Amino acid sequence: MQEETRFVHVYTGDGKGKTTAALGLALRAIGAGWRVLFVQFLKQGEYSEIKALRRLGDQVKICQYGSGEFVRGRPSEKEVASAQRGLNEVIEAMGTKEYDLIILDEIDVAMHFGLIPVESVIALLERRPPDLEMVLTGRWAPEEIIERADLVTEMRMIKHYFSKGIMARTGIER
Repeated sequence: MQEETRFVHVYTGDGKGKTTAALGLALRAIGAGWRVLFVQFLKQGEYSEIKALRRLGDQVKICQYGSGEFVRGRPSEKEVASAQRGLNEVIEAMGTKEYDLIILDEIDVAMHFGLIPVESVIALLERRPPDLEMVLTGRWAPEEIIERADLVTEMRMIKHYFSKGIMARTGIER
């Protein structure tokens, strides 16, 4: 049997759908029997996607590293420590060979705001085993990460009902 090549994906841009695309890939991977680690940076809470992933059983593990409160400005020491802990646990998980797909949701945003140094994520990608698929999501993906990725998709906002004052809706945006 020919060994499959595994790749690094980046889903970035100012449009909606980055996390959703990563979740779609996770769903497909789980359907194929893969084990998935879904790691969220900056987020905390029982969003609808987290509730759905939990229903899929032990083929997916979910980890959140953030307070869910940091949005802009200077992150707190607690936020930085949480993001760094998440990155360290991903490095540890890569070494276990337990997962076929690791999704790093909002890691691009964590890098943008200085919670995680870009160099640390580059080092992570360089240590990625060849039999591990990896997805990085979030606005503002650094050029150094884009250069190292095998697949890059930019979500571009053309029109969104948020501009009409419609807030995030359960089941659609959260």
